Amino acid sequence: MTDRLLLDQRAGSTRTLLTPEEGGLVRRTVLPGGLRVITEQMPGVRSASIGVWAAVGSRDETTGLAGASHFLEHLLFKGTRSRTALDISAPLEAVGGEVNAFTGKEYTCFHARVLDEDLPLAVDTLADMVTSSVIAAEDVEAERTVILEEIAMNDDDPDDVVHNLIAQRLWSASPLARPVAGSVQSINALTRAQVAGYYRRRYRPESVVVAVAGNVEHRSVLRRVRSAFGAGGWLTDVSVRPRPVRRGSGPAVAYGRGADLISRPTEQANLVLGLPGLRRSDERRFTASVLTAALGGGMSSRLFQEVREKRGLAYAVYSFSTHFADSGMLGVYAGCAPSRVDEVLSLCREQLVDVASRGMSDEEVERGRGQLRGSIVLGLEDSGSRMSRIAKADLVHGELLSIDEVLARVSAVTPDQVRELAAELLVAAPSLAVVGPFDDADRFADAVA
Repeated sequence: MTDRLLLDQRAGSTRTLLTPEEGGLVRRTVLPGGLRVITEQMPGVRSASIGVWAAVGSRDETTGLAGASHFLEHLLFKGTRSRTALDISAPLEAVGGEVNAFTGKEYTCFHARVLDEDLPLAVDTLADMVTSSVIAAEDVEAERTVILEEIAMNDDDPDDVVHNLIAQRLWSASPLARPVAGSVQSINALTRAQVAGYYRRRYRPESVVVAVAGNVEHRSVLRRVRSAFGAGGWLTDVSVRPRPVRRGSGPAVAYGRGADLISRPTEQANLVLGLPGLRRSDERRFTASVLTAALGGGMSSRLFQEVREKRGLAYAVYSFSTHFADSGMLGVYAGCAPSRVDEVLSLCREQLVDVASRGMSDEEVERGRGQLRGSIVLGLEDSGSRMSRIAKADLVHGELLSIDEVLARVSAVTPDQVRELAAELLVAAPSLAVVGPFDDADRFADAVA
């Protein structure tokens, strides 16, 4: 069996993490400076997806830098010492490629998908953006306006608002509580010097993973990455090791309790119940995924059947789980007519209490396992999803499991394990976030007391 652990590897060395017989050839090289290159070969496709992932997200920001990670995501598209903004996008689009980026709470990713023959162009472009961005003053001001418009757009979406609100309530004592994009106040307060300094400190080779999946060969990708990132002066110090995987070894983030309401004249009430979940490194995360699937992961799930199918109280109702290095959340979302919010909230809580006290049937757990297994496999049918999987394994997990190993872990989850975890996680009084046309916040605080 190949070595799955990615915690330590000397500069200049290459490891085979998975073989073709294990579902796909995955190889990893650590370059001088600590830059990591990980590839997955998919011979049956004609595309290639590349992601340059940096271990920096909104939770790494101080209060005075709130939104800086997302601000940089925008600014790195504005130009480098050798490319204008048009020079970044136009050549890739001219060959039918796609280029984009996203920022999360624990990482930022710049990614592109191209024909396999155009991968060198994508590597060169993304490397130049990440290593040599200018962060010009005029670009900071232009993108400040764009980001403020993005925040306003998100504030117009009750679904976004309610999920941000539950994070603020549940993790109020942690940077995890802050919206990734920052606030109007924090974005207006950020200076060019602050953003440029954050860029220099955070975008370092030891914090970056270059992940490529598709019809690629590791050695040719490595040559191109060496050339592209070497031009940025990143590949010089052989003594630097990759930044360790972000671990939640200390106390868990404290969870907030209670309810929050944002009053909006919407046609639909949006609500999220949030409960303490599992850290990313918790071995029971597969059990949690089965529990979430059985509770509210599909049309046959407990919540869908009870809330929508039997009673027609909501169009959308589902459960979800989120895992971070030192915290996690198990949540339930529902969208319903404002007149039905009390009934929907009461029914969701009733189901949580019932599953916590009496558990789920073996049949429900089996359906949850099957749904999860299918979604895992079907979700990895394209090069972009494969690229994301190997990148996250390197950047935040420190281990890469084969697809068969993941499926085996899901299949190994027993009904008793699901019932035991449900009794632990679902017994607590949940936090609540509500967005809708309501004036009385106390009614919701009483509902989760």
